[in-house]
Amino acid sequence: MELRGACRALLFPVQVLFYVLRSAVRWLVPSRRKQLSDEVVLITGGGRGIGRHLAKEFAKQGARKVILWGRTEKCLKETAAEIALAGTECHYFLCDVANREEVYKQAKVVREKVGDVTILVNNAAVVHGKSLMDSDDDALLKSQHINTMGQFWTTKAFLPRMLELQRGHVVCINSILSQSPIPGAIDYCTSKASSLAFMESLTLGLLDCPGVGCTTVLPFHTNTEMFQGMRVRFPQLFPPLRPEVVAQKTVDAVRADVAFLYLPWTMHALVVLKSFMPQVALEEIHKFTGSYTCMNTFKGRT
Repeated sequence: MELRGACRALLFPVQVLFYVLRSAVRWLVPSRRKQLSDEVVLITGGGRGIGRHLAKEFAKQGARKVILWGRTEKCLKETAAEIALAGTECHYFLCDVANREEVYKQAKVVREKVGDVTILVNNAAVVHGKSLMDSDDDALLKSQHINTMGQFWTTKAFLPRMLELQRGHVVCINSILSQSPIPGAIDYCTSKASSLAFMESLTLGLLDCPGVGCTTVLPFHTNTEMFQGMRVRFPQLFPPLRPEVVAQKTVDAVRADVAFLYLPWTMHALVVLKSFMPQVALEEIHKFTGSYTCMNTFKGRT
């Protein structure tokens, strides 16, 4: 028994090197993408912003059905009509993901009226853009309930059936702010950090579940109305992402079964720098890039 353990310990570095090299090869050589023709995709916050573009991109890539969840019927109806006009079956339902009972109730309605969801995209999120002392208590709770707890409820509602079918995918639209927080968005950064931990744990927990996977997307500042007014110091060096690009990259990552996707790829460097640089150096970088004050002109969704 001791000999077996010693052999495993000796082989462990070799195994790590093998998987690192395999990942590098997969990154350099495009892997085979799975088809979406049999997939039923549900997107929370699907009426506008990144969610709207995700719905259009999944439809464009051949998803059989697209389901939109959100709180604003006008936006949901417009997006659903646009997708249906392009030839993809699309349904929408009013649902506040912060409300656990409502999530479970609407999930049952979806199964009865549309069918089993095989791709769940947790995209719904809010940001209030204030410091801790300027934030209303109810607003802080709202951010945590929608951005973090909502994922618990939606995943619990749809994952069991995916496991039964041995087919499914859980997607989270997270943010690079989960790993590199900024002042002025303490509610958003905290909730996204919790959301990232949720997805990391879920991804590991599903390793032995055939046919069911996870994708977590961590984009840089994206040019949507949600972050209207946010300003970076050097927009030429750090341009905001376009939501349609985030949607395209996300759908491609789902098809390629990529677990974690940083957008743009240079965000990997930020994570590496944070792992070894002293705090004082990180503070100087924040000052130089203007992230200390980027939320001063924040207006948010109108």
